[in-house]
Amino acid sequence: MYAIVNIAGKQFKVTKDQYVYAPKLDGDAGASVEFDQVLLAEAEGTVSVGAPLLSGAKVSGKILDHVKGDKVIVFKKKRRKGYKKKNGHRQDFTKVLIETITL
Repeated sequence: MYAIVNIAGKQFKVTKDQYVYAPKLDGDAGASVEFDQVLLAEAEGTVSVGAPLLSGAKVSGKILDHVKGDKVIVFKKKRRKGYKKKNGHRQDFTKVLIETITL
């Protein structure tokens, strides 16, 4: 059984007992969270496709931690002009454990 769910504007294919690194969500570690924007679900070989969402379907999970992603280096240079600019960025993510998928 799996589902494709919209979490904070991004689509994830999730299954039970899977970890998902979603964009930063509100809530403390240990809090439960529900996602009701289910786009597609599969159970026992039967695929249900929403138009655009499945009514009554939801995915529930638990927030485990708030983490930061890998560092991305942005380096700009213009040759022969003496212009160099180096910048870095680390994106914030929320680690979510998918507990149940209900249809």
